[in-house]
Amino acid sequence: MPLLKEMGITGNKLSLESSFKEACKDQDFVKLVKILDIKSNDAMKMTSKLETCVEEARNCKNCKGINTCKNSYKGHFIKAEKKEKNIYFTYMPCKYEIKLMNKEEQENVKVRMKDIDTKDKKQLNVIKWMDDFFENYDESKNMKGLYLHGNFGSGKTFLLSALLNELNYVKNTTIEIIYFPEALVSLKEDFDSLFYKMNRYKNVDILLIDDIGAEKVTEWGRDEILGTILQYRMDKHKTTFFTSNYTIKELETNLSLANNNVDLVKARRIIERIKQLTIDVELISESKREQQKW
Repeated sequence: MPLLKEMGITGNKLSLESSFKEACKDQDFVKLVKILDIKSNDAMKMTSKLETCVEEARNCKNCKGINTCKNSYKGHFIKAEKKEKNIYFTYMPCKYEIKLMNKEEQENVKVRMKDIDTKDKKQLNVIKWMDDFFENYDESKNMKGLYLHGNFGSGKTFLLSALLNELNYVKNTTIEIIYFPEALVSLKEDFDSLFYKMNRYKNVDILLIDDIGAEKVTEWGRDEILGTILQYRMDKHKTTFFTSNYTIKELETNLSLANNNVDLVKARRIIERIKQLTIDVELISESKREQQKW
């Protein structure tokens, strides 16, 4: 080993080389490295992530539906993309998840509180909070929303959509429900509508930011878009809700990783705004999505 050290080859590097050589026995792995046009030394450092991409792509190829999904984040797969000289790893929804999201989006547009199934006792705490919020809602008051986090498919978006739609129908409250990953893509692709949409997100009476943490984290999306919206709504005492599969702490870690850089300071600024705007509530319940038949 002293000779290896003189040559600048450490045990860690030998381990990386060994793992990379083993991974290269898989033709799909070799094909992905070639498609991404990554040099061997760089690919070696991300062998594990690239192997996960290959494995999850195979899982998707043979998958019959979300309830049989074998990937780490159900209904999603990790995709590797090269932009300029950097490699980004992003969770992407599979075809079954997209179909389900479209169905849920249509349902959430019209769902009301009367449509909530109260048989699930694990949801009762959240439902009681929603009832109290609805009865006492007053736009002139500084009323906090929820940061509602929990397991995949537990009904977080359905419940909060029902509350917001009820407020809109009964009390004429202006509401906006945005699926955050899609909203960021839309804002980036259509800069002509950026000012209008941002103004809407900042000023609407109640805003629901759905599935925060599922987006591809960039400095632009985190600091210029999310940070700007939250700072304005915090300053103006605007009620804001969030749904996420992440706890607050997990979301902080996720938001700190943008453009291959780690910035805990900026991530914590976002988290502090979320804490100022919401009450942190967990919802762990049986997945409603797994009950779907495909």
